[in-house]
Amino acid sequence: MVETGDAAPDFTAPLANGDVESFTLSERLEDEAPIVLAFFPGAFTSVCTAEMCTFQDRLSAFDDVDAEVYGVSRDSPFTLNEFRAQNDLEFGLISDLNREVVDQFGVEMDFTDLGVHGVAKRSVFVIDSDGEITYSWVSDDPGVEPEYVEVEAAAEDAA
Repeated sequence: MVETGDAAPDFTAPLANGDVESFTLSERLEDEAPIVLAFFPGAFTSVCTAEMCTFQDRLSAFDDVDAEVYGVSRDSPFTLNEFRAQNDLEFGLISDLNREVVDQFGVEMDFTDLGVHGVAKRSVFVIDSDGEITYSWVSDDPGVEPEYVEVEAAAEDAA
């Protein structure tokens, strides 16, 4: 698992932003750093919906320090676009359908009792313009949301 101080793994994945386009982390860091990547297990589930809606409600704090927020899950980009629309999310959601980003960041988890494998642990990473992870939070409990004030402070520090 990547940690604070590590170089963020570079990746390219589909971005659901009302349309579907390609997202490459290293390219986005050139113009958008710091970047907040908020991994979540699955769209349309109660805690994930609450988390993404809380990021939306607090988006101005990230805008104030020119930080960009992106959600990341294993859902398809088409599912994520519907999730964005239904929840009025203004930030993009990265589709990791092939589980490559989850693997690179080391945040995979299973719901074995449900037969669901390889979803993202609820986790948040703040990445600065040098591609360094300046903040990391990973929960083994999918029912726990991040400390949003800590994430905001980390984004401000990375700006």
